[in-house]
Amino acid sequence: MTALELTLVLLAAAVIAVVALRAFGAPPLVAYLAVGVVIGPHAAGLSGDAETTHGLGEIGVVFLMFSLGLEFSLPKFMALKRHVFGLGAAQVGTTMAISFGALVIMPVTWLVLLFPGGMDWRAAIAVSGAVAMSSTALVSKLLAERRELETDHGQRVFSVLLFQDLAVIPLLILIPALASGDQDWWMNLALALFKAACLLTILLRFGPPLMRRWFSLVARQRSHEVFTLNVLLATLLFAWLTKKFGLSMELGAFVAGMLIAETEFRYQVEEDIKPFRDVLLGLFFVTVGMQLDLAVLVQYWPQVIALLLVPVMGKFGLVLLLVRLLGGTAGTAIRTGLWLAQAGEFGFVLLSLAFGTGLLAESTMQPALAAMLLSLLISPLLISQANRIALRASSQEWLQRSLQIQRIASKSIASTGHTLIAGYGRSGQALAHVLESEKVSYIALDLDPDRVREASAAGESVVYGDATRVEALTAAGVHRASAIAITFDDLQATYRLIDRLRTIAPQLPILVRSSTDGQINRLREAGATEVVPEIAEGSLILASHALALAGVPRLRVMRRVKTIRDGRYEMLQGFFHGADDSAGELIESEQIRLQAVRLAPDCVSIGRRLGDLDLNGARVHAIVRRSGRLLEPPPDLELKAGDTVVLIGMPDQIGAAEGVLQGA
Repeated sequence: MTALELTLVLLAAAVIAVVALRAFGAPPLVAYLAVGVVIGPHAAGLSGDAETTHGLGEIGVVFLMFSLGLEFSLPKFMALKRHVFGLGAAQVGTTMAISFGALVIMPVTWLVLLFPGGMDWRAAIAVSGAVAMSSTALVSKLLAERRELETDHGQRVFSVLLFQDLAVIPLLILIPALASGDQDWWMNLALALFKAACLLTILLRFGPPLMRRWFSLVARQRSHEVFTLNVLLATLLFAWLTKKFGLSMELGAFVAGMLIAETEFRYQVEEDIKPFRDVLLGLFFVTVGMQLDLAVLVQYWPQVIALLLVPVMGKFGLVLLLVRLLGGTAGTAIRTGLWLAQAGEFGFVLLSLAFGTGLLAESTMQPALAAMLLSLLISPLLISQANRIALRASSQEWLQRSLQIQRIASKSIASTGHTLIAGYGRSGQALAHVLESEKVSYIALDLDPDRVREASAAGESVVYGDATRVEALTAAGVHRASAIAITFDDLQATYRLIDRLRTIAPQLPILVRSSTDGQINRLREAGATEVVPEIAEGSLILASHALALAGVPRLRVMRRVKTIRDGRYEMLQGFFHGADDSAGELIESEQIRLQAVRLAPDCVSIGRRLGDLDLNGARVHAIVRRSGRLLEPPPDLELKAGDTVVLIGMPDQIGAAEGVLQGA
């Protein structure tokens, strides 16, 4: 199979699998694993050059470690140090110790049945390290989607994942050293650690100033392509350096990310590297799936079931116990355990490394891979039921939930005609301060316990609660409120909250902020009373100051601002798309944009009136002629050859309208 044919097979299989499995709530990485199983040498045999594919997949892991290095910061560590070095270290250390002891020190009947040939202590270290890992990619994504990152269990889960990601690094050094042989493994390990210490000392001592100067030099070229190439160069260069020193490429990539994280370019780098990381990481999971032999699974199905149930239940029970011992509530412990019960991507990395170095036999590797894959499949289901399981299993949880509702109700019981604020970030706090200055009462709901605690101590009317829950809204006096302002920047949660408000309080005015122009009409259609587009409002304020400084009378400026606002910012909608518009900030299909279309002499629209043309939803913003520029032209205006028609609308609308104008 040629490289092109292999690429087409991988792309087609990946797209179909992701779309199919997403319908069942499965994460994309599970789809990639399934693709690898199907096209691998043990099934359809369409994988072609497996060595080349594996090499590209390994680069995907390199970019993942680079991203983790970017996210690594001392302030974040200090903020979560109690959970990171307490719960995180306890989870990884205890899980590895118990797993190693069960596999080597205290073999029991069921283990003998699982591994008839026994397990070498070096292989047991690799397996115990893999068992200790959870899926950073899956769990962090679900935490963000469910808006649970700032909750009590969310912070614990994130802290454990953070420590796990760091714990991988010494394991990546240890496993190759252990694979070198019984006699000199400790010397190889000591040498590897010494080389790692020397290299890291040099890089961390001299790397930050050099990295800052080099990236500043590249950034001054004002070329996005060159900047992206430089990011790729830095990542792969550091990976190559550590490989030349006899260490893992992943370690070098992590260090490169750490160095760039100390510069002012970290956020731009993170956006640039994301497409490469996601695509190549998907390819890595495909290569992992290729190693799975379904025929072997049929033979070892008891081992697969045992290796699925024992680690998942064991990790759940262990995390639950540790959270309780470290002062967490029963509900928090249950949620944290369910969130961390699955296998992780670094577990696959460690097993693949152990298998590649000869530490693991295929009879052990195959059942372990299958069990880890199944744990990822069931993990979204377990996580979706975490709150329900916690409520049923813990009477204390019901008490805490009722106390939370009572706390909200006690804050709002004397309030009538107040404003509800959903989300107490910067926008919510600014709104609250303005309301307070005019003696207008308000009640804010937020899910960040630290923010709520600090703001409450400062005397501000904010309580901990999820604004998307009906019971929290009712306790906050939604039926007595004069309005509600949704200030958080989570579009799906906003739509969900609007839908619930229209059910329980259909007459309540709803104010919503929007980061994009394209969402204004959709939010209004969903039920929002007023939508404030941040970019448009900021531009309007800038324009008012510019008009005043240009000598326009203040009364006229105020009248113009009022006209634009009364017209719901229609004048300010749309923009000419440029190369510097970040794809990470602007979703192309959701942006109202402007586009100029010049009419050639042979266009079929010449001589026709604007009102007679069906522009498929787009509008004519202006007509540019030699005589000048005409804004908002009348419908009876006839088009002439040489006219430049400025269209406004969604990208698909503009494309269709351009075809109508030019006769396409």
